[in-house]
Amino acid sequence: MRHWRTGAGLLLTAVMLFPVYWMINVSFTREQDMRKSPPNWLPINGTLDGYRAVLDQQLPYLGISLVVGLGTVALTLLVAAPAGYSLAKLRPRGGGALSFVLLVAQMIPGIIMAMGFYAIFLNTGMLNTVSGLIVADSTLAVPFAALILTAFMSGIPEELLQAARVDGAGVMRTFWSIVLPVSRNSLITVSLFTFLWAWSDFIFASTLDQGGDHQPITLGIYHYIGNNNQEWNAIMATAVIASIPATVLLIIAQRYVAAGVTAGAVKD
Repeated sequence: MRHWRTGAGLLLTAVMLFPVYWMINVSFTREQDMRKSPPNWLPINGTLDGYRAVLDQQLPYLGISLVVGLGTVALTLLVAAPAGYSLAKLRPRGGGALSFVLLVAQMIPGIIMAMGFYAIFLNTGMLNTVSGLIVADSTLAVPFAALILTAFMSGIPEELLQAARVDGAGVMRTFWSIVLPVSRNSLITVSLFTFLWAWSDFIFASTLDQGGDHQPITLGIYHYIGNNNQEWNAIMATAVIASIPATVLLIIAQRYVAAGVTAGAVKD
């Protein structure tokens, strides 16, 4: 029975990973072989033209995505970490209602928020700017981050905070010197998911930065798609390169994520 389960698990894994394999296969396929029937299951007579196009044309877009991702992480932590600490330990008046609002905010479709941001940025001069994308992407990440951090920080022992207060630490000193170091796993989890959201964002980028000079990689890929021509090997090569940072981050941070997403789930 165990062998059947293992086999079924491997089969399902292969099915889920097949699009990734096909993306890599197509990235090495020549243009004249794209419409071949049946297609080549292996990159026979493969080419590196797609990857040369990425190195020649897509590096600026990758750089912008990196700036947007890191900026979104910084802004999200700046807002969500104090909010989580306040909701978990300071228990402000109306904290329950605020937590409910944060939960509801995650259910708002991104396209609706993009339309609202478009009207705001049009009047404030933030349309087609990197800072505008950072602010917009942060609105998706902050509610999630605040709820995750609240759940984790609720489990921090009160005795630890009381000891800090006895030693003369104020609210901010306790938050900076005690709460943040103890919350490392949840902070890394929040940072990782925030970066991945910003890195893969297309709705805000296409709505708020369509005509800008500094566009993320999700828009850079579209430069290969036209009415009469689609450079599929370049598109897939760009997708492969764009997947590398996310893959590396997931591998490096997986143990912190495993601890962070379950934090606060149970009480000792």
